[in-house]
Amino acid sequence: MYVVCSDLESIYVPEIWISLAKKTGIKEFNITTREEPDYDKLMKRRIEILKENNIKLKNIQEVLAEESPFLGAKDFLDWLSSVARLIVVSDTFVEFANPWMNKLGNPILFCNSLIIGKDGFIKEHVMRQDNGKKKVVDAIRSLNYKVIAYGDSYNDINMLMQADHGILYCPPDTVKEQFPQFPVAYNYSELKEMISKILTE
Repeated sequence: MYVVCSDLESIYVPEIWISLAKKTGIKEFNITTREEPDYDKLMKRRIEILKENNIKLKNIQEVLAEESPFLGAKDFLDWLSSVARLIVVSDTFVEFANPWMNKLGNPILFCNSLIIGKDGFIKEHVMRQDNGKKKVVDAIRSLNYKVIAYGDSYNDINMLMQADHGILYCPPDTVKEQFPQFPVAYNYSELKEMISKILTE
């Protein structure tokens, strides 16, 4: 039996920080794990920028409430849940992701959390564990399940490598070129076809 592990942002929903960059005009928010593989370094800088620009958690949540999942994402997930079990494994934070998960049909989500000060500012990010995406796959495989995993960025690569089948979904050229061992899907139809083929092998 297969369990599917997937990333969240840029797969089913827009990148949170890119959405924030568009809303605030702060260009540095456009830097994501597609460009900066060190997630801890990236998040510490993001928290500094939020404080410098007087942006609180509630302001971020207001921006995200206006966003919708990508066209076709919910239909794809409805199909996927009919043929396999899905766990969304993300480096995002529960404080950001919950509204989106409701719109996607509430698949299981493993992610991280934030420490919020009494003043409403994000004080710190708390990673659930180091290399969490890989460890989720390790745990599932230890239960004698096979794993299909897909994602788009550097922080997904260890998860893809550890899975029985790893797939890149709409990756930037830099990731695609550095990891040519993974097949690439560019839309939900191609991803559905790849997963269906694996499930019927």
